[in-house]
Amino acid sequence: MTKAVIQINGIGKTYRIGDVEVHALRTVDLLINRGEYVALMGPSGSGKSTLMNILGCLDTPSRGTYELNGTNVSKMTDNELAEIRNKEIGFIFQTFNLLARNTALDNVALPLVYAGISKKDRITRAEASLTSVGLGDRMEHKPNELSGGQRQRVAIARALVNNPSIILADEPTGNLDTKTSHEIMDLLEKIHENGNTVIIVTHEEDIAKRAKRIVRLRDGEIESDTNA
Repeated sequence: MTKAVIQINGIGKTYRIGDVEVHALRTVDLLINRGEYVALMGPSGSGKSTLMNILGCLDTPSRGTYELNGTNVSKMTDNELAEIRNKEIGFIFQTFNLLARNTALDNVALPLVYAGISKKDRITRAEASLTSVGLGDRMEHKPNELSGGQRQRVAIARALVNNPSIILADEPTGNLDTKTSHEIMDLLEKIHENGNTVIIVTHEEDIAKRAKRIVRLRDGEIESDTNA
């Protein structure tokens, strides 16, 4: 069985804006093995957001192949991508992306609704996931009753609830103060130590250095790929 959870060969992404072609990604090759902790870095316009969207099955490449956990997802339809996204990828966003009217428990259980899991199992798994991020006593709170750090913990619990192949964190500390940022990064480190593959997208050097490997992009290509 392949150790690679992500295998990208010759990926490119070109957008048309009017008559102009924009090459967001030129030719990218990337291999990420199960259990790695990788930071994607790069200045604005480097292609890191485009690469993250492709890795997260939110977008498809214009050319090249992408295998996620042994499945070629490069040419999948939107519906197929949505299905594999829900099963294989846990997302953590800078803006948390929580539903304001739902409790922490309901927010965390949401991916399991789409996966067709029974209500009893959804609640059991969501409770376990919230407890694992230290929010066992906040399950019935709504997002506006939680601090920024607690909201990000809810988002992390939601990302973990499906036991995904990869955790993809987009600027996970972007809206948090320094102390809370360190707490969230400590939590991501613990998640990695538990065997999860973690990929963070960040423009902050100190956050990237918490990962074990840093992939830097510039002008739509990988500029360097080094162990942190």
